Amino acid sequence: MEQNLLELAYKAADDKRAEDIVVLDMKGISMIADYFLICHGNSDKQVQAIARELKDKAEENGYTVKRLEGFDQARWILVDLGDIVAHVFHKDERGYYNLERLWGDASFVEVSETH
Repeated sequence: MEQNLLELAYKAADDKRAEDIVVLDMKGISMIADYFLICHGNSDKQVQAIARELKDKAEENGYTVKRLEGFDQARWILVDLGDIVAHVFHKDERGYYNLERLWGDASFVEVSETH
């Protein structure tokens, strides 16, 4: 089930042309979620479109979106899907926050798009 949600989220971000999509395995590192999906868009509208697609696709497939934060500002939108938290950055903010470095002890996960 978790793997299905991960693939669904990855595909939703990719469908809206999110850039540099990475997935970090947060098990044993963070109590917040098992996985972080991190990506960015090049404009406010694209960042919002990516976040909206993540939310819509999750709900269409029976998953609950626990929280959606930062949507109006479109600089860093957090989409909480439970075991998976998606961080959708504006291109300008991604390098500044650099979550991949912050969570450097997390391993990267390869996500296959099987849909």
